Amino acid sequence: MTKLPKATLSYNEKKESWDLRQDKTNKLVKSFDNKAEATAGGALEKALGAAGGSVKIQKQDGKFQEERTFPRSADPKESKG
Repeated sequence: MTKLPKATLSYNEKKESWDLRQDKTNKLVKSFDNKAEATAGGALEKALGAAGGSVKIQKQDGKFQEERTFPRSADPKESKG
């Protein structure tokens, strides 16, 4: 089983935007104006590209809301959901 790249979508208070960053390098993948724009219509999947990956989505207060895997077929079978 291949390890998927991991990223986190979190709120950037200074820029008042939602940033998708690679977990390993903290490199900015894409910035969104609002959370709805980031989570709707496959925007996260497009931002991750063909390689796909796993995205942890935070609430504005920093607590984790959910985790999504792209493509869905790469989701580990033993995970919840």
